[in-house]
Amino acid sequence: MLAEASGATWKPSTAGKDVKDPGIHQRHRGGKHQRQASSQSSFLSGLELKSELVWEDWDLGREFTKTLVLKNIHSKLQKLHVRPPVSKFFTTFIPQIIVLSPGTSFSIPVCFRPLQRCEYEDSIEFQSKDGSFQVCLRAIIPCHALEVPDSVLLPLCAVQNSSNTNFLLKNVSKLQTCFQWKNTALFQMSPEQGLLKPGQECHITVVFRPQEALVYQQQANCSFGEERDKAESCCSVLLQGIAKYPCLQLRNPDTKDEKEQRGPELHFGSVAIGQSLQKHFDIFNPSPVTASFSLSRLSSGVHLSESEFMCDVTRGKVAPGGSLRAVVSYTPAVVDSVSVEYLSVNCRGALNQTLLKLTGNCLGPKVSLSSAVLDFGCVEEGGAVVQTVELVNSAPVEAFYQWDLDCTGNSVFSIQPASGTLCPHSHTTLKAVYRPTQPIAHHRRVTCIILHKDPVFLDLIGTCHSELQQPVILKPEHLVLYKLHWCRRQDPPDTLTAMQQEDKVDLDQQGVPCPGEESHQGPGKRTPMEEYYQSCLGYMDPLSCSSSSSPHVSVVPSELLFNHKISSSLSTSSTSSQPVSITNHTWGKLSLVWTAAQDSPFTVSPPSCDLAPLKSTSFRVTYDPKQLNTLHGAQLECFAYYKDNQLIEGQLLCPPWCVTVRVIGHSFQPGKEHFIPWCSLQPPQVVFPALSVLSYRTVLLQNSGDLPLTFCLDLSSNPALAESVSVVPSCGLIQPGKHQILTLRTMPTEDSPKQGFCLYLRLNAAKHTKELTVVSVVEKLCVSLEGDNSLYFQPTAVGSRTQRSHHIRNLSRLPLRFQWSIPEPDQELIFVEPDAGELHPNESSVQIWSFSPLGEQTYTLKPTLTFWPIQTPGCNKSHLTLNVVGLGSKGFIEAEKAVLDVGEILVGSCREIQVPLVNNSPCPVSYCLSVQQILLDEDLTYDPGTEPKALQLDCERGTIGSHSTMLLRSTVRPHRRAQYLWTISYQMLNASGSVSSPPQAVCEVRAKGVFPTLQVIDVCSGGSVSRLSKAHLWELFSLDSLNEHMLSHPSPAEPTYRTPTMHSFPSVFTKDMLDFNFGATPMNSEPSIIVLMFHNPSSIPVDWAFLFPADQQIELEYWAETGEFSSAELYQMKVQDSHLFSISPRSGTLLPGQQRAVHFTHRHDFAGKDRFPVVLKLSYGREMLLNFQGLTVERDRPCLHVASKQHVFTSVSIGDCTPPKQVYELHNCGAVPLRYEVDAAVLSQLKVDNFNHPVLVCLNPEGELLPGRMAMLEWIFSPLEAKLYHMDIPIHVQDGDSTLVRFEGCGFDSPTLVLTNPFNCSDTKASEPRVKRVSFPGQVVFLSEDSVSLGNIPVCSRSSRILFLTNASHTDSVHYKWVKESYQQVVQIHPEQGGLCPGQSALCVLTFTSTRYPTCYQLDVICQVIQEASLTRYRDALQRWEEEKERPQDEFTITDKNLTESQGVLIDKEPVAAPVNKGPPFRKYKTLPPICPSGGCETVGMICTKLLRAERRALRETAKSLKCPEPPQPALLHVGVTAHSHGLQEYFSHLPDQFNEHYRCFQPVKPQRPETTSFSTSFPAGLPSTTHGSERDVTVHVLTSLLRDVLDDPAFTHYLNTLPSKPIPYRLWESSSSHCSSSPSSLPPPDCPTVSHLTPKPQILLSGTAEQKEQHNAVDSEGTAGRSRNEPRTQNTPHAERVPADMCEDVLLNTLQNLMMEAVRGELVLAAHPRSVILPPVFSR
Repeated sequence: MLAEASGATWKPSTAGKDVKDPGIHQRHRGGKHQRQASSQSSFLSGLELKSELVWEDWDLGREFTKTLVLKNIHSKLQKLHVRPPVSKFFTTFIPQIIVLSPGTSFSIPVCFRPLQRCEYEDSIEFQSKDGSFQVCLRAIIPCHALEVPDSVLLPLCAVQNSSNTNFLLKNVSKLQTCFQWKNTALFQMSPEQGLLKPGQECHITVVFRPQEALVYQQQANCSFGEERDKAESCCSVLLQGIAKYPCLQLRNPDTKDEKEQRGPELHFGSVAIGQSLQKHFDIFNPSPVTASFSLSRLSSGVHLSESEFMCDVTRGKVAPGGSLRAVVSYTPAVVDSVSVEYLSVNCRGALNQTLLKLTGNCLGPKVSLSSAVLDFGCVEEGGAVVQTVELVNSAPVEAFYQWDLDCTGNSVFSIQPASGTLCPHSHTTLKAVYRPTQPIAHHRRVTCIILHKDPVFLDLIGTCHSELQQPVILKPEHLVLYKLHWCRRQDPPDTLTAMQQEDKVDLDQQGVPCPGEESHQGPGKRTPMEEYYQSCLGYMDPLSCSSSSSPHVSVVPSELLFNHKISSSLSTSSTSSQPVSITNHTWGKLSLVWTAAQDSPFTVSPPSCDLAPLKSTSFRVTYDPKQLNTLHGAQLECFAYYKDNQLIEGQLLCPPWCVTVRVIGHSFQPGKEHFIPWCSLQPPQVVFPALSVLSYRTVLLQNSGDLPLTFCLDLSSNPALAESVSVVPSCGLIQPGKHQILTLRTMPTEDSPKQGFCLYLRLNAAKHTKELTVVSVVEKLCVSLEGDNSLYFQPTAVGSRTQRSHHIRNLSRLPLRFQWSIPEPDQELIFVEPDAGELHPNESSVQIWSFSPLGEQTYTLKPTLTFWPIQTPGCNKSHLTLNVVGLGSKGFIEAEKAVLDVGEILVGSCREIQVPLVNNSPCPVSYCLSVQQILLDEDLTYDPGTEPKALQLDCERGTIGSHSTMLLRSTVRPHRRAQYLWTISYQMLNASGSVSSPPQAVCEVRAKGVFPTLQVIDVCSGGSVSRLSKAHLWELFSLDSLNEHMLSHPSPAEPTYRTPTMHSFPSVFTKDMLDFNFGATPMNSEPSIIVLMFHNPSSIPVDWAFLFPADQQIELEYWAETGEFSSAELYQMKVQDSHLFSISPRSGTLLPGQQRAVHFTHRHDFAGKDRFPVVLKLSYGREMLLNFQGLTVERDRPCLHVASKQHVFTSVSIGDCTPPKQVYELHNCGAVPLRYEVDAAVLSQLKVDNFNHPVLVCLNPEGELLPGRMAMLEWIFSPLEAKLYHMDIPIHVQDGDSTLVRFEGCGFDSPTLVLTNPFNCSDTKASEPRVKRVSFPGQVVFLSEDSVSLGNIPVCSRSSRILFLTNASHTDSVHYKWVKESYQQVVQIHPEQGGLCPGQSALCVLTFTSTRYPTCYQLDVICQVIQEASLTRYRDALQRWEEEKERPQDEFTITDKNLTESQGVLIDKEPVAAPVNKGPPFRKYKTLPPICPSGGCETVGMICTKLLRAERRALRETAKSLKCPEPPQPALLHVGVTAHSHGLQEYFSHLPDQFNEHYRCFQPVKPQRPETTSFSTSFPAGLPSTTHGSERDVTVHVLTSLLRDVLDDPAFTHYLNTLPSKPIPYRLWESSSSHCSSSPSSLPPPDCPTVSHLTPKPQILLSGTAEQKEQHNAVDSEGTAGRSRNEPRTQNTPHAERVPADMCEDVLLNTLQNLMMEAVRGELVLAAHPRSVILPPVFSR
């Protein structure tokens, strides 16, 4: 698109005036395009030149010259007249005439001198002999012009996203142009403004930001130039963009079937603590636009990276159809906890939000010991015993362990290694050493601390003997017995016997006590962590069973720090010694012994002492380092045992107790820098459960350096919060590369800071610290319910069930257990699944609520959700109430149509239908459908129980939503031909799925099972049988039986096959057999052609085929063929190979209502009777065997043919004085005339057998028939009794074969039965069905009616029918002529002949006049139709033939070859120049007369002998060309006329209502004397004779005009209104009463000879042909007319009175015929408004 800042559209100016207003003209395109246009050459009148000259760069006061070059490209000389420019601004110096030779050029300089700054226009005109043309001269002003595209299509964009593209903006003017875009909300241009130099281009970027998914089109306007406000200085670009909603799907590649899970879920399974597991998921984009997304946690305010799950993708873009893989890492931190997170994929512009559930559980180590007790036995003082024990890790997690035992010599027991790690699913062997220093029994319960797991315990026992002291050896059973005793809280202990009686202890096979079930549970209900804590803090004995019991021995303090300046409860001092106190809490005297270690900087004094019951004693621990500037640490142990520890009853022995004191110290001198620690603390943050219970956590302090490390808890920063957390141990020494497991214990409180607080570990007694964050706060349980604690159910049908999903979510950090409680009255209405379960922190659970209303009302229910922490079952319960609202209503189902008519369906096939079911109720309806089937055919008997259902529902159960429609898909498969009626009913389903209501009808479905059927609706003939009537053809081909068979039910085996093939159904099993009789025809005649019009009356397509015997044979194997054919097979092969019978087409398909013509042809090549079996097969339908029969007669042999050898007469009542005359047709099918004679002997014998009563009389028993003609045998059947007569009567043919015909007739008692069904004989019934017919192939003219049935008529009556002949051709004209046959006495057609233009219709009136004797009529009226083109060709050929025939009379040919030189002797040579007149050439000599055959034969023979072969061939061709052309064969149209005439008395007595409907003429025709049937009537002197056609027509037209004028006269109308009050002046029957009675009963009988003299002689309604007129005139001159001139005429003669009535009848008939012609042409509109013509009144004339 090009835009420019200029004026209106430029138009060429022929006046050559300058434009004063610059800017009011606008250029077509920009400068670039205009320069191109001016540089292009055009070709006009053979000249090559430019179409215009344009001046662009010009200034005032100067002259600018351009050259116009003319080049002659024509091959002739060009002469041009030149008209120079008109204005003064364009000048040129050229001659007025320019002559250009071919190929030469001529240059014309044109000067332009501007005087004003405006645009100029002018032209130079050239005139040549071919016309004139102009060259335009224009001077334009440079203006701003920008070139932009018409439209810009942006890429497909996602909603709330952006897409961009760019286009080119070009300055096509000669000026610098500035531009500025006007941005819109959707489309933004960049840059918005700028300056372009001439010819410069700029790329404009368009950014599209849609907010909805629509198709956007918007004009972007750009203003440019100096005058931007004007519309001319603006261009626009159509910006087009399409926005789509983005969509993202999350797919887990590990899950194959996404439908099985409720949503996308990524399950990590069990992951070891401290380890990380990665899994990935795919983000798939099925939308056609790029989708931008961001990943975030579902809970707001916490990023994904801060949780235990971490995703490497936080945002990104996914291309259409592409996917992006995201990796999620799971690093659990708390052992035995389940982590749940929800990843939310937020896609900008998308309509949905997708959640990905992340789940994983943390797995900790599982450590156990191979033995719980190590018994070192008895060891001599100073000796050592080594035992091994296995530490097993059965979990897939690496385990960190540490023994709470000083293995540096400060204990009699040591375990190596004292700390370390265990790989997953591994074990290590530990070496335990027992080195006693005192002769006492030793027992110590050592704790093995496991990181992130509860500790395990190992009991170490041993006894030391010396030479002086040998205490009782301590054994494992003693520990068992002591634990049992101590649990009973008895002091002194009970006996073993009492404990055995109470089943507290069991004895093994050796009688050694072994622990029972309770002893295995440990002391009391203490957890391992509690037992470890109490042993470390020294508050109670390690074997105590409960915390409520008093300790045996305790030490205070349990930890000592030397040279550590820390203000804490721990004992610190700058001195090298500190006291400890040990208390005896027992009632016995104890001995205390400290374990002394060699080379240890820590010593205890005194090393041993005795302690009285319930007393305390002090010891002093001295720190005396042997090495300066180093770190020391130890765990000092002291054993306490009863002073008198003897066996009680030989069984119970109290083991010693052990207390420990942990000490650390350093020997750094003042000013000496301490060791710099290098350690790590994992995890740096400890989170306790948000529950007010005692909780434990462990952390790992790893010494990663190569120097020892001491640590101690610093409580100086926040003593109150720090003291709430107990750390064991709070101080200690860690060797290089070793670690220390710290155990933390606290009880979270509500006032603890939510962010946590810090604990500081002071390292190496210096300023180095390690920070540990502790979160220990109690949180309230929080559970969120979806929908603001409300749940609404849609309206639900009473008794049914509605389900809804509802989400609950745990928003606290504690795992919860929940339970729904529903009040008992409401439990029948609602229930939930699951009603109980567990919710992990941040986990959401889907609850399925079900609502089942019991009545039509609104329910408001309040179920309660109870939840509590899993750690404290039964405590800290919280409650939430859910508000459930539901409405119970009544549901029902309807159908859109109460009755659905499917139509006709082929039996055996199926059709899928859709029944729309509508639920207009406010609630969904669950239904169960049922079908009841009824067959509506009354004549059909069936068992409803066993009859298969023909209607199958695809879905019998389901649910329809409220106010919605469901298409019920069903399959209809009828099993028989019948009218089916199905009633579809439904029943409501309750919540359990069972029926809760009685059946209610929804709709009715009707269908009709049909078989493929065909029907013959019309027949015509051609060839040798063209003159046969349709009734005769109908009977020859048994078409009534054929239609009856095709419309009947097929047998079960017939519809087996769909398509007719050779394997469909063998004809040997075909039960229905029909005869197709082609009649008899002389040999070598034209083939007999019969065309049947097949019609498909059903609503389904029909495939049909005619199978010949070769088509029905099954191909046999070679070994099965005999090689010999039977005579029947040989005959069939002969018929088929000779093509005696042929069918075209042999197969086809007829759609519903379609018609198809099938040609059946019989050739007459061989004499004899031909038979040929053909099977007619309808797909899935009937199959019939058609026996084709045809007789070919030798040409010299007579042949009498009848349509049927069995004829049924019309039933006649007995006692009828005038039985009707009936006819029987005889056909001469031979080529020679024949004489026939009915055997009178049979008739005579029949008369004798019936008491000389003529039961059957033949009126014309003998006669002669010409070849191809038909004769009517007239019979009178007069039954004597009411019975069925059978009469076999032979018809003899002279020199031919006789034919035996069986005649049947029935006599009745009541004549009424005869009148009610008068046409019960085969000769008079109309067989053709009433179906709209189509014309046969090649048929040009067709009749409106093929048959005329007049029914019951009285004798001597006249009836008229109107027929229309229509020319169906659009190009050819035709001529028609009605053939006169023997029926012309009773049937007359007017006009008898005529012509039809293309598309024209002609009206023909058929007048039937019955004879005076009752007769059964069956007449065949033939109309010959010849095309005008064929007739014209025949006439031209006939004329040429006649001319050729006359030419030999004037010319002859000389065949002598030696006469070439003497040719000029006979005829003078004519001059070369043609004469002026173009007549025949003048001949000087005449032609010789022809040679007569009587004389000169020898001369002719002499000449013929000299003819050459070529000349003889030429003579034969000449003789052939002289053959007289044959006239074209006319096409024949047959009209069947049937009627049954009755006597007047009989007709009036039985049909009195119809008697006056017939016009009765009292001069009936006389078929016996056809030559006297034409008659004339004399008229009064005042009227012309109507026998003359022209005079009669004039009279009729004059009377018609007069009547029309009279009827339009208002005076006549007024006179008619007053006419009934006046007396009747004239009655026709009164004036003729002396001659003709008015009563039908007074009429003389038909046999009375006076009727012809007494009755008036009415005229024929319509004028006949010229032959009739001549005949009328001849009779008139000889008979009646002459007699009327000679005899006097009386006044009472009725002739004069009848003439006006006859005229009025003609006028009325003519009017009706005109109306009928208008109706046929479509000109008659009965609904049109009547037209009133204002005429002058009559009295004014």
